[in-house]
Amino acid sequence: MASPETLTAPKLFEARRKVFPKAIRGTYRNLKWAVMAVTLAIYYVTPWLRWDRGPYAPDQAVLVDIANRRFFMFSIEIWPHEFYYVAGLLIMAAIGLFLVTSSVGRAWCGYACPQTVWTDLFLHVERAIDGDRNAQIRLQKAPLGLAKIVKRVTKHSIWLAIAVVTGGAWVFYFADAPTLARQIATGRAPGVAYATIAVLTFTTYVLGGLMREQFCIYACPWPRIQGAMLDEKSLLVTYKYWRGEPRSHGLKRAAPAVRAAESDRGAEPQPGLVSLAALAADPENASRIGDCIDCNACVAVCPTGIDIRDGAQIGCITCGLCIDACDEIMDRIDRPRRLIGYSTIADEMAAGEGRAPEHPMKRLFRPRAIAYFLLWASIGLAMLFALGTRSRLDLSVSQNRNPVFVRLSDGSIRNNFTVKVRNMQSRPRDVEVSISGLPGAALWSEEGQRESAGTSIRLNVPADQVSKLRLFVAAPGQGPVRSDVSFRVRALDREGGEDSHPSHFERPETGQ
Repeated sequence: MASPETLTAPKLFEARRKVFPKAIRGTYRNLKWAVMAVTLAIYYVTPWLRWDRGPYAPDQAVLVDIANRRFFMFSIEIWPHEFYYVAGLLIMAAIGLFLVTSSVGRAWCGYACPQTVWTDLFLHVERAIDGDRNAQIRLQKAPLGLAKIVKRVTKHSIWLAIAVVTGGAWVFYFADAPTLARQIATGRAPGVAYATIAVLTFTTYVLGGLMREQFCIYACPWPRIQGAMLDEKSLLVTYKYWRGEPRSHGLKRAAPAVRAAESDRGAEPQPGLVSLAALAADPENASRIGDCIDCNACVAVCPTGIDIRDGAQIGCITCGLCIDACDEIMDRIDRPRRLIGYSTIADEMAAGEGRAPEHPMKRLFRPRAIAYFLLWASIGLAMLFALGTRSRLDLSVSQNRNPVFVRLSDGSIRNNFTVKVRNMQSRPRDVEVSISGLPGAALWSEEGQRESAGTSIRLNVPADQVSKLRLFVAAPGQGPVRSDVSFRVRALDREGGEDSHPSHFERPETGQ
């Protein structure tokens, strides 16, 4: 029995092995460059775009104006009571992710996810300073010296600068960008702006520079959700095992040299691999050598450090860099490309059995993908219809309950109402508020007089503002205890527009 001194606590998890992705060129690397350039440009440039809305509204194209409770996106203006548009956009984004996953697998994770984009940016900075994969590994193992300190300080300084710019770009969406930039530079910006920049600087630096693939593998919930959505017909990055196995360490035409070398050194084949010399000894078996030469190029370029030849796994973000790396090796050894490529598990099984794979269009237009698209498009069309037909004039009416009614000297009954007229245009508008459904009713404002009362009242509503006024309504004392009435607001300009709001008029019961 072992002594207590020799007992050690079991490790419950594997310590992180730092990943040093190798630079690669190819089709999917170029695609990632393009997506990264477009997404970063959209994020950093959008707050600086201008959009003329007239003299009464901000001219920033995209602005979340929390102070005035508005959301501007080019020609669209969303008010607080229209938050269902924002909810609709969020629902569309979620369904869009489902649609993308159903059609092209984890393409969002591999190309457009912010964690992927910023991690990719940080990796390029690291390569520019520390060198490519082999140089980074040597630097990691090297003792701490002046050269290593200079490189580390330079790299992390650039990372922090990128993180600061990222946090700064975010706050520009919530205020006029040029004005806020001057305030930040001169130290006159609100404290919440500096706090937000500090928090986003920290998260960008940690997630993009330090955690990297750890966030994708362990912290992000989306891979788990996608794992439940993927099946054997989902598009993945796959290794053609039927073509690559058994693996070898070199070319078929190099078999004699390999055989001689192995014979000279008395080497034994590595477990799980096939010796070229052993296969080349029998010409009939030489054709059984797989195309995979076990060079590990696919592993070296992977940003999460996985081996795609082990099959589908949660660490694969389907970025396609391993495809570029493998294609480069296949070109060198004069073998067909796409030993690793985008395919489905079902297609790979069919190819291994000599059957034709499913047509790409049939794979793309699966019933599930069509259902997601129809749902996504229906929500989008409904929102567009609502935006196109919505009134830019809004009316709300509430009856004041203290007191509910007042009997006037002439025997008529007066009710009080609080009326709010919302002008959702970027210019002042003259409007008319009227009442209907109450015979003999007279309407006047708090500033007016009963003698000048009528069935309507006019007022000017400032641009992008809500005008609140107290209205008095008088009607003959004889009538129902509760009468339904309708308030109506109508714009008096050429554009027009109107809205109505139901309410009720109350009288005392008979005998009161």
